[in-house]
Amino acid sequence: MRTIISMLCCTLAAAVPAAAENLILDEIVVRGQKESPREESLTIREVRESPARDMGEALRQVEGLSYVRKGAIANDVVIRGLQRDNINVLIDGVRLYGACPNRMDSPAFHFDFAEVEQIRIVKGPYDVENAGSLGGLVDAVGKKPKKGFGSDLSFTYGSYDSINASGTASYGTDRLDGLLGYAYKYSKPPESGDGKRITEIYPATSNNRYRPGSIDSTAYEINTGWARFGINPTDNSRTEFSYSYQDADHVLYPYLLMDADYDRTHRFNWSYRIEKLSPLVSEVKLQAYWNRVKHLMDDRYRETSNPDNAALMYRTFLTRNYFMSTLAETETWGAKMNTSLAVGSGTLKAGIDYYNRGWDATNTMLMRNGTDWVYGDSPMIPDVTIHNTGMFLEYTVPLAERLKLTAAARGDLTRAEADRLTAGRIATLYQPYYPGRTLSADTDFGEASGNLQLTWTPITGLELFAGFGRGIRTPDPQELYTGLQRMGSNWVGNPLLEPTVNNQGDVGVKYATDSYYVNASFFYGYLHNYINVTDLPDPDGAGPLLRARSYRNVNATLWGGEFGSQFSLPANFFLKASLSYTRGNNESDDRPLSEIPPLRGTMALRYDVDSWFLEVAENFADRQDRVDAALQEQETAGWFTTDLKGGFTYGGLSVYAGVNNLFDKYYLSHLSYQRDPFSTGAKVPENGRNYYLTLAYRF
Repeated sequence: MRTIISMLCCTLAAAVPAAAENLILDEIVVRGQKESPREESLTIREVRESPARDMGEALRQVEGLSYVRKGAIANDVVIRGLQRDNINVLIDGVRLYGACPNRMDSPAFHFDFAEVEQIRIVKGPYDVENAGSLGGLVDAVGKKPKKGFGSDLSFTYGSYDSINASGTASYGTDRLDGLLGYAYKYSKPPESGDGKRITEIYPATSNNRYRPGSIDSTAYEINTGWARFGINPTDNSRTEFSYSYQDADHVLYPYLLMDADYDRTHRFNWSYRIEKLSPLVSEVKLQAYWNRVKHLMDDRYRETSNPDNAALMYRTFLTRNYFMSTLAETETWGAKMNTSLAVGSGTLKAGIDYYNRGWDATNTMLMRNGTDWVYGDSPMIPDVTIHNTGMFLEYTVPLAERLKLTAAARGDLTRAEADRLTAGRIATLYQPYYPGRTLSADTDFGEASGNLQLTWTPITGLELFAGFGRGIRTPDPQELYTGLQRMGSNWVGNPLLEPTVNNQGDVGVKYATDSYYVNASFFYGYLHNYINVTDLPDPDGAGPLLRARSYRNVNATLWGGEFGSQFSLPANFFLKASLSYTRGNNESDDRPLSEIPPLRGTMALRYDVDSWFLEVAENFADRQDRVDAALQEQETAGWFTTDLKGGFTYGGLSVYAGVNNLFDKYYLSHLSYQRDPFSTGAKVPENGRNYYLTLAYRF
């Protein structure tokens, strides 16, 4: 460690000063003066300076955001304690869904950082342009080609033999432009602060443990390629086409009972925008997209599939290289039409959109058949299709010189159809858990949402925000119709679920100058019909049926706040501090809401003189003892970690180096607790001391 830090300091000392605009001051201006108090952003510069492997790790830099850790990569994004389909994660406005029923491949997993220029975050139910933004929105904005020839190369090498390499090349004229890109990611299993790999978290007696030959195998290997082409038919119009393909292999998830053999992802997006059509119509935008994800997971790397494991009663019947496997596929396509109109003294945005989400997953498992064991297939997600049609209006108008009002409304019609869910399967698997209720393989929803936002700027630099939003999201295919019969317990969906409604109020204040900003916010939300995991008792107490893990509607509250700041200090120093807290309660059962992150904060001091910088950061999280014992959620201890990083630029060359978790602390993120049916109950610890070095060149 001393050697690496010494080399870093010598390199920085030898750096030749370059005339460069101070990016930190630019970002202070953008965040302090151009962003709404309810919005945040993350630039690709901040991502490159970190060892983040995916969107979840990168976004934890933003107050109020955290992630669910399942392995070395593919961490799931969480906003103010809301995750999964309670938030929207998009790229260039495109809706994308993973295929794994246990979210091995969360939406953010399916695009690479090298595709992205900036990440926009909306906290709370204040996005009406997209259906289902109940708790917030994360929208990754893709890189656009610029005029002339340009290229961007980046290579990161770090602990655990991790590699993150990417390259883009673009060329543009006044009328035509194009961009090509490729990225490669690879890593061995990381080690935690106790010196163990994340593949060694199981006791020696656990059948979920990894086989000896897999403990130090590849943790993930991912190839991603993409292309983007644009045409400007006229001076006020533009059309773009983009395509991306991702191939992920051998991705380990110690958090779960299985690992991913592969993920194959195709993404296509088309858009057309025309501006200044008339004094009334300032912009019209059309968009169409399609994407498909195919995912295969199994337990071939675990002892559960080892025919030499004497502890397995079924070992002689293991005729395949796995005990259980799931093949899943999701396909999403849709279209949008948005327009912006100058109405009165304000701006009216209006739009209509449609999306079609298909999801099918077949589980194959070795099951007991009398005295024998046989492989059997089960429609775990029985080919469910979601059709959604929505419309929205959003009007922003100045009420006075420094007072602005935004009023928005959205309506959605949604239909869910489970094509492989037969009447016989409903009667034998689902119906016994819901006696006296009529269950169907299809259902319809109608929802209305909207918000009111008031922004006041009493003096230059000071901005006050107050808002009330009503956000809605319908139950997803898994919550409605999943079905799996297993030894010990079943997993069944609940076709009777109602949409979740989030009635939330926010207040915020931001004060900013050219050299610093301070942003503080508080929120309180009442979630009516919040969809929560629940345990169902055995319907008959004996016989083939068993207890089941399912979902039900409860009423819940979420409240908390965030504080973020960045200051330019004398002598080229910068100070950054943030704090966030969320508290959730299951009001129906009078107990804590599960999977809520604890109090968390960061403080960083940076020395930055345009051509080079050094930064030290302290990160902490409080103990989380508000857990849902009914779901076997466990408490998590608090922790402190220290990070160091530095870098320099010379012309088009940028070099970044650092060490995270300098003192090699062993700690856990709270959002890593069990979810049936493929969870193990084991928590995946965070990485111990880890180094990284990034070389980037732009020309």
